[in-house]
Formats: sequence, structure tokens, C-alpha cells
Amino acid sequence: MNARPIAVFDSGLGGLSVIRHLRQVLPQENLVYFGDTARVPYGTKSRPTVIHFALETAGFLLRTEPKLIVAACNTASALAMDELAAELPVPVIGVVEPGARSAVRLAQGRPIAVIGTEATVSSGAYERAIRALAPEQLVISRACPLFVPLVEEGWDSNHPIVKLAVEEYLTPLRAQGVHVIVLGCTHYPLLRDAIASDVGPDVQIVDSGRETSLAVQRHLREHDSLCQDGTTGSMHCYVSDNPALFRRVGSRFLDESVEHVELVEIERYVNVPRLPSASS
Repeated sequence: MNARPIAVFDSGLGGLSVIRHLRQVLPQENLVYFGDTARVPYGTKSRPTVIHFALETAGFLLRTEPKLIVAACNTASALAMDELAAELPVPVIGVVEPGARSAVRLAQGRPIAVIGTEATVSSGAYERAIRALAPEQLVISRACPLFVPLVEEGWDSNHPIVKLAVEEYLTPLRAQGVHVIVLGCTHYPLLRDAIASDVGPDVQIVDSGRETSLAVQRHLREHDSLCQDGTTGSMHCYVSDNPALFRRVGSRFLDESVEHVELVEIERYVNVPRLPSASS
């Protein structure tokens, strides 16, 4: 058994939706989370910048001696996984591959839609992951840039502006007969009800965060690294800016109050030394 924590990072608050699923699937595990709120969003940044930021946040989390790191940020998973896998001395799991596997399984050859940030959609990461499993699969991608600010504004699925934005973005997808929609951003599960209402009951919705938590569970079980059953895991959050806002808004992602939030000054995580590679 391994009581070392699972470390999770995102550019801001969205990765807490992955934390929520991890706490449901693996309640005995200790969790640490780093939200790079000073530099959010990653979704509008260039690939070199996203890689640089992802390596810095992962470098900070290595100080907690994790047994595994989750790149809960879809943008980082889409643009920086090769670099993270090469540089980190512990296993790293992103959100793209687990979501792609679930989408292929549910679609059974019918059209799949991926919705996400501009950077995630432009990267083509989900399309590559899906077609690696099903080469002939039709994948339709749609950037939905308003969804993240709507969520962080605190507007839920019942807000009329949310409903209008969902209709604007998803109407073209309905017209193309999609059978599965992948929520390719960790903010989007908070708008799931509005999305489901718009596309109807015949369209399956894949929450990449949930699929990632199941992938983590499988990995830890296969490597005999699960924490002891019957214990209650801890959670500690780090942010690079505005912990008060993180506590307030983050509770919506977790469906519970956010405790143990620590501000990380910029000099503690920016320009960290090059990480030792997994092969060294």
C-alpha cells in the first residue's frame, strides 16, 4: 500500500472537477492540487508556453512526493503530455486518452463531437487519440470559448445566457447527427445539464474527468499502489493567486467546501530547475 499523494494540476479551478471524481472513486487516497490561477487560462496560450507552464507546475508538485501526477488541464494534456512524460520521474496521466477511449466505446462508429477551448480543439489531440483507437471514426470538433467564463461567473445551466450560448455552439453538432459529445474542458461538466437538455437523451455525454479518475484507479491497482482501504484521504490545495476566490468558486466544482488552500508565491514555482527524467 502507498500513502503518498496523487497530485493534480490545472491552470485554474477546472481540475477540481477531476478531484471530485477522484474523491468518489478513491476516497482513501491523499490528494494535492495546484491551480495556476495567476496564469489562467492556458487555453489561449501558445504550445511552448503551455509546455513551460505545465513543467513548472508539475515541478512544484514533485515537492509533495506524489506517486502519480494527473494533468487535469485539457490544454496541458493536449499540448504537453510528451514533455511531461519524458521529464517527470513519476507516472503522469492526462485527461485526453481516457475521454477518447470512452467516446469510442459509446459511439460504436457513429459521429463523435469534441467541445473544448480554442487551444485544445486546435491541437487535434482528441481526434488523434480517437482515431488511434478507431481510424475511420468521424470526429467533429467545436471550440466553445464562452463556457469557461460563464462557469467562473457562477452562472449555472438554468441561466438564460448559458442556454443561449449552449444553443449557439451545439446547434451545428445536432445537425450533423452526433451520437457522443466529449466534454473536452474540466469546466464544462458544470454546464452538463444545459448541454444534455440541448442535445437530447439520445446523445451520450463523456466527462473526461470521470474517465480520468477511473484510469488513475486502474493504474494504481495494477501497480499495487493504492492506499489502504478503510482510511479517509486528505486534500490540500495550492494556488498561485487569490485563494479566497478559489475557495468560493471551487466549492461549486467539488460540491463541498474547499479547505486547506495555500497561496504559492511565484518564486516557489516559476523557473524551477530542470526536472530529472524518468530514465535517469
